[in-house]
Amino acid sequence: MPDPILLDLFQRLGLALGIGFLVGVEREWKHREIPEGQRAAGVRTHAIIGLTGGVSAALLPAIGSLGFAALTIGFAAALLAFKLRESLVDQDISVTGTIGALLVFALGAYAVVGDVRIAAACGVALAGMLAFKEAIHTWIDNLTWKELRSALLILAATAIALPLLPDRTIDPWETINPRELWLLTILVAGASFAGYVAVRLLGGDVGVLAGAAAGAVVSSTVVTAELGRRVRAGETTAQVAAAAAALAAAVSVARVGILVAVTAAIIVPEVAPALAAATLAFVVAAFALRWFDRREDKTDAGREQLQSPLYLWSVVQFAAFLGAVIIIGRLIEDAFGQAGLLPFAATAGLADVDAVALAAGSLVRGGLDPAVGGHAVLIAVLVNTFSKAAIGFVTGGWRYAALYAGAATAAALAGAAVWFFVTPLVTPMLG
Repeated sequence: MPDPILLDLFQRLGLALGIGFLVGVEREWKHREIPEGQRAAGVRTHAIIGLTGGVSAALLPAIGSLGFAALTIGFAAALLAFKLRESLVDQDISVTGTIGALLVFALGAYAVVGDVRIAAACGVALAGMLAFKEAIHTWIDNLTWKELRSALLILAATAIALPLLPDRTIDPWETINPRELWLLTILVAGASFAGYVAVRLLGGDVGVLAGAAAGAVVSSTVVTAELGRRVRAGETTAQVAAAAAALAAAVSVARVGILVAVTAAIIVPEVAPALAAATLAFVVAAFALRWFDRREDKTDAGREQLQSPLYLWSVVQFAAFLGAVIIIGRLIEDAFGQAGLLPFAATAGLADVDAVALAAGSLVRGGLDPAVGGHAVLIAVLVNTFSKAAIGFVTGGWRYAALYAGAATAAALAGAAVWFFVTPLVTPMLG
């Protein structure tokens, strides 16, 4: 029977060798046009570097920390000497290859003394970063200042502001938890930024439908209004715009379901079947409108040009609005009981269905009946869906609004039917 300790050491050394081999394959493929003998480190060298790191770590009990440090310094000095010579010959001042080789040695050592899963994951990540050099540089070259600023805002809000906020309620009604509120705000802001990035990555003129679907991740209301403007301007037809608005509404309804699942999973059995049916109905209506549009111009109308949604003031406004929704919802519940939340959800849904969904989740976590919270979410979605028909009428005219309203009615009927007949059967199983 093999010695378990010896077998574990062999496996760890094999991982150290594998990490070096993986990185070496990428390095040699990247420099495959360079003649043999003119590269400081290829497949074999990186594999040996990884194994050297593993063996050095395995020798720790025998040579001690000072001995391991001496081996590491000796390896680093030899590598730097050869890399310096290579850079002088190639007239290349990049240090990526040098740092990568040093990291292979470190990961080889960690594979022997640390967690093999972390070592393997870091090795794959290192090879990936090296392999996608051109793609990363192209992305950086195309990055705009507002996109970089938005990403930094998300990172600052998450890594700097979030840990500093108190994780307790601070209002007399014991409703507002600053850290929870800010985390929910980051969640929505991140989703909006992801939608913006998706639109940017689509590139070129990908059509009204694709632009509306991607833009709805940011704001389906904004997309609906912009489609109406394009109808009035003659940039697209009412039927195509209505199809795109229906598709945007499908994304919006699905987004609400995701927010509820992430922030208040206990509500999911109450809302998931109806939201899924409404989403599917919107998708079917969108493609039906597009499919039967045979007599109108179907040329690609171009993607929606959306601005980055992450400005500091908009983030603060959303946090304030969400906080107000939660406080008012709690006050109404205390004053009128749980039934008072439903008229409030209908009113607030005119402005922001996401805020109502997040607020309902917060109230349910605070003790509200999950069924009431789920009903509030569904009412807000219903009101918000039909409010876009009014927006469509103002911005794009009666035909655009009527076509969208037809799709919204079909989605509402589908959701209501599923809620009435299916939800009572599904809720016990999902709950």
